[in-house]
Amino acid sequence: MSTSASPAGDRPSRAYWPAVVAVSLGTFSVVTTEMSPVGLLTSVGSDLKISAGVAGLAVTLPGIVAALAAPVLTVAAGRADRRLVLCALMALLTVANLLSALAPGAPTLIASRALVGLGIGGFWSIAAGLAVRLVPERSTGAATSMIFGGVSIASVLGVPAGTLVGELAGWRAAFAALAFLCAAVTAALALLLPPLTATRAIRFGQVPRLLRDRGVRTGLTVTLLLVTGHFAAFTYLGPVVGQVSGAGAGLLSALLLVYGVAGVAGNFAAGPAAARNVRGTVLLIAGTLAAVVLLLPGPGAVRAGMIVLLAVWGLAYGGVSVSLQTWMLRAVPQAPEAGAALFVSSFNAAISLGALLGGVTVDSLGASGVTWAGGTLAALAAAAVWLSGRDRGGDAFPGPSPRTLSGPDGKPPAIDSRR
Repeated sequence: MSTSASPAGDRPSRAYWPAVVAVSLGTFSVVTTEMSPVGLLTSVGSDLKISAGVAGLAVTLPGIVAALAAPVLTVAAGRADRRLVLCALMALLTVANLLSALAPGAPTLIASRALVGLGIGGFWSIAAGLAVRLVPERSTGAATSMIFGGVSIASVLGVPAGTLVGELAGWRAAFAALAFLCAAVTAALALLLPPLTATRAIRFGQVPRLLRDRGVRTGLTVTLLLVTGHFAAFTYLGPVVGQVSGAGAGLLSALLLVYGVAGVAGNFAAGPAAARNVRGTVLLIAGTLAAVVLLLPGPGAVRAGMIVLLAVWGLAYGGVSVSLQTWMLRAVPQAPEAGAALFVSSFNAAISLGALLGGVTVDSLGASGVTWAGGTLAALAAAAVWLSGRDRGGDAFPGPSPRTLSGPDGKPPAIDSRR
């Protein structure tokens, strides 16, 4: 490819939309790879002669590894061309899926899923903030939405497709198909991404130092509260729907489809909205999630009410990733990859924490208890967002907005790893 992207910290003069699509395909592949075992656990456990708990590690382990690996791999990348780094990480996911498909037993399967966690942590840390390097400022919101759109579409299409392949041809065929998908995306990234050199390497000490920034601390707090609350309730949606409305598996499948489609719409709506007013967008999302989850035991008892609530839930949660990533970019525009690494770590940790909290709550308080736990955490997230701007005249960030982040030459400042 003859053209090259602007150095880190500079805006490109043209939009690389094919590259944005390639990164979106990457996020689609990452999430599909991470979550596909959910629909394959029964057949995996039966074939490998392992318990449901051991098979479940194929789902929980990647998130834990990703949370730990995100900051480490971001620092290890140094000044390497981000195009090559993303290709290498996607190639790692290809190998991991192939190992899963060929796994003779549980140890190999679990090891392959640990490799998936490494790929997830590294890929997300770089890809999450890549829109600012691929499109001009006016298109950042749309490009960020497209990149994060891979997450929502994976939930609606990728994971069900993997489950279907597993049902028709066996779980090994499903992992082999994922390996083929990741290999194809690796080629697309290599062909479509422009060179993305880093002007300065990120030092490990820079990542925890970002915690000194109040905007960063608030963003991570909101991420932990909101994502933990969501997964505490959503992980046990089946028991909640059954207890509240008395519905069976058929309605649950329809609800998940409604939720997924609404999530795609929410993602693409939240990107431009967050670019205009990130604090207001996150506040609206958190408040909506809190209201929906807390209302499930009431209006949700009527099936029409449950459908409406799940549609609103999907619409709101679909915008969580893109809006919170925009928050982190606004908080530390001088260090987007370091901020993304912290965001990825907290997000993945919150997924595991939410599932754990939901399990403890449903065992002790019943299915309706998880709605109170999840809704309360979402309400606390909304309160944290509101308080973040209360003493700043509505601005959650002490620094200037991205629209005013420019130097004497009219360009945004370069990344400074010494801050």
